[in-house]
Amino acid sequence: MVIPSLAFAHGPTRQKTSESIEINAAPEQVWAVLGDFADMSWHPRVESVEASDGNNKGSIRTITYSSGETMEEELSRFDADRMRFGTFIGQTNIEVIPATNYSSNVMVEAGESEGTSEVTWSAAFYRGYPNNDPPAELNDEAAVEGIGAYITEGLEGLKQAVEAGS
Repeated sequence: MVIPSLAFAHGPTRQKTSESIEINAAPEQVWAVLGDFADMSWHPRVESVEASDGNNKGSIRTITYSSGETMEEELSRFDADRMRFGTFIGQTNIEVIPATNYSSNVMVEAGESEGTSEVTWSAAFYRGYPNNDPPAELNDEAAVEGIGAYITEGLEGLKQAVEAGS
């Protein structure tokens, strides 16, 4: 009797990344820019955003990137009092981010110094190619690198936007 071995048959594993940045502005000032689900003008890759239902759970924002690509992101949770929100993208556009099943959490907290804030953006996702033997541009490393760059660029853009308006 032959029993097939499944020990070597596995798909992608969930990847995670988290980045933080300190912004020279009070948390309320940062939240005033970040806390509008229909606005990502602070992200350097984003050309425009339209949200179906504002900051309400389930709202879908259609993000148009400067490259011309688009992607839809759902607001999975929003807590203005705690200055945090979560999103989910089921069908990512691998031309924008080389990942699938992307979820993120973004939060604003008081920084270590008075009058500063710390913004943390965490994400969990799978690589862009869901099957075994992915091409290099869609493997785990490419997904982590691509999502990391997207988040870092966003946080740096947010910092610039908030500090320029302070």
